Amino acid sequence: MTDLQQQVMKALATVIEPELHRDIVSLNMVRDLSIEGDTAHFTIVLTTPACPLKGVFVNSCNAAVIGKVPGINHLQIKWDAQVPTDRNISGRLDVNMRSIIAVSSGKGGVGKSTVSTNLAVALAEAGARVGLIDADILNPNLPMMTGLGHGRPKVVGDKMVPMEAYGVKVISTGFLIDPSKPMIMRGPMLHGAIRQFFMDVQWGELDYMIVDLPPGTGDAPLSLAQSFPLTGAIIVTQPQEVAVGDALRSAAMFETLNVPILGIVENMAGDFFGTGGGEKLAQQRGVPFLGRIPLDAEVRKGGDLGRPVAVTAPDSPAGQAFITMAQTVAARVSTVMLLTADVIPLNVIG
Repeated sequence: MTDLQQQVMKALATVIEPELHRDIVSLNMVRDLSIEGDTAHFTIVLTTPACPLKGVFVNSCNAAVIGKVPGINHLQIKWDAQVPTDRNISGRLDVNMRSIIAVSSGKGGVGKSTVSTNLAVALAEAGARVGLIDADILNPNLPMMTGLGHGRPKVVGDKMVPMEAYGVKVISTGFLIDPSKPMIMRGPMLHGAIRQFFMDVQWGELDYMIVDLPPGTGDAPLSLAQSFPLTGAIIVTQPQEVAVGDALRSAAMFETLNVPILGIVENMAGDFFGTGGGEKLAQQRGVPFLGRIPLDAEVRKGGDLGRPVAVTAPDSPAGQAFITMAQTVAARVSTVMLLTADVIPLNVIG
């Protein structure tokens, strides 16, 4: 490395990653530095494709280098992303998933599956590789919400090939059963079905596996939390107190099982249900508030028609809220994994 390159790297070492509170050089986020004339070229490797902070990094890097390093008057920044790997997953499961995120609620009817679907498609739209498991085995909703209907996944060898919509790979019992017949299963059968969705499906390499849980704190959420290495859980609630009380119990379950709470999402906020309950719960539990999704008839229509608003109406208030929530979740996942790792971070990511 030339003396001028060293000066540029030293200047960039003053730029702090806002989530991790460490400089971008020690985090090995600066790659492939070269200098042509008065321009420094380099790549910044983000911890998620959904990072909303590119503009912040550009401004901070320019402020750190331009006028501070003689001879450098311009920066040419390229972008890459490597989602950190939750090493608990590779240590316990024979799957190529970097993170597993459970989406839970204390009660039904709060829009948990809507949040799961829009979270998944928003992450995929940002460039991430995303899987979506419908762990509500008895009452699967994701086939409808993703627009996949009651299609049947192919089987190659001894594994199912997941269905795909909006760049998201999806598996659900809704693809495997007659929709007119009830699903009747006891606890061990539920656990077995969820395990099959992890192990007997050709997922390929994924940055995020989103698991849409059934509501409450019954067999399926307990089996998942106890049997699979969850990177973290998202709790979905409506604003009103009765929903918040149920969400509190769901959060307490994951805390008891030592699963990190990534944060709380307040769904269906507005005049009808009010606002603020989810944010208040997040403050009480000392966990992040991931966002407030407005009550909007288009969200309901999008779910019925299999057209998630995060993709079909990204500029609407609800679409923007889901996209911002997805960015916040992605940043939170990276923070949880990197801050709990024995070594920091991107230089050990493969």
